[in-house]
Amino acid sequence: MRISLTLIFVFVLTALSAQHIELLANNSISIRGLSVVNDKIIWVSGTNGTVGKSINGGKTWEWMIVKDFEKKDFRDIEAFDENTAVIMAIDEPANILKTIDGGKTWKLVFTDSTKGMFLDAMDFSGKKGVVIGDPVNQKIFLAYTEDGGDSWKISSILNNITPAEGEAFFASSGTNIRVTKKNFIPIFVSGGTKSSIYNSSTFSHILPIEQGQNSTGANSIALSPDNEMKGIVVGGDFKKDTATKNNCVLFSLLPFSVHKPNIPPHGYRSCVEYITENKLICCGTSGVDISEDGGMNWKLISKESFHVCAKAKKGNAVFLAGANGKIAQLIE
Repeated sequence: MRISLTLIFVFVLTALSAQHIELLANNSISIRGLSVVNDKIIWVSGTNGTVGKSINGGKTWEWMIVKDFEKKDFRDIEAFDENTAVIMAIDEPANILKTIDGGKTWKLVFTDSTKGMFLDAMDFSGKKGVVIGDPVNQKIFLAYTEDGGDSWKISSILNNITPAEGEAFFASSGTNIRVTKKNFIPIFVSGGTKSSIYNSSTFSHILPIEQGQNSTGANSIALSPDNEMKGIVVGGDFKKDTATKNNCVLFSLLPFSVHKPNIPPHGYRSCVEYITENKLICCGTSGVDISEDGGMNWKLISKESFHVCAKAKKGNAVFLAGANGKIAQLIE
């Protein structure tokens, strides 16, 4: 009996200590924008012009609807502190807004009503930022800011790149573009009829990611915290979200090389994030996976659906968000 009780006790302790997802909030919106400033300050954005903020690690949330943008879908958000954030509304007109008073008021800092305009993702390093959009007139849209999003300038740096017919960018998690922190080089991935990785205007390479349909391709890229010339890409086919074929690839840029994981994530994944150099998390509509070996082998830890995951920029906490307003934290 003592042995049995001991085994049960050990089993319970192991189960309690295992990595799992803890739900923090849920409501009626779909969330794809997530920015984690530190272990306490979290901002999210989504449908119906909605932005959410927590300053206590997700225990409680303040929800706000941006005035005059009630029908907009804010697919990405970048937060700098508990008062300052930039949000991106995707399509015609494409808009970027900024708050400096915790979301009480928002200033329109960029708008573009060009037919076909569709913004997909932003990334920042300090006050420098970049936003990418789907091709318009066969040219990839790119705009920069150097003042924390107060003003934006459209760039012509990608005008020499002509994407394939049906090639575009997924606004699934705000993470199909990342900038290197050292030199501020945008690196981004495409999907659709063709799935490629781009580095500003200097190169492009086709990725061994599922492609050929409007539901296929790369959705998210993450750069190694120890070597920004290496990283990982996830995607797949969101219409077949449990399929594991060609849904993940590890890459090096100098020189360019790719290799597939031994055990891929367990389905289509819309976002991937480094927790440490060796530990990564990815998520999608069919679940959440963790890798403990740099992305070579993935373990499914939850079948809960999420669109986006992010680690605190200053801290260790990892949060996720998705449909039905779900916000959760990775517990280890």
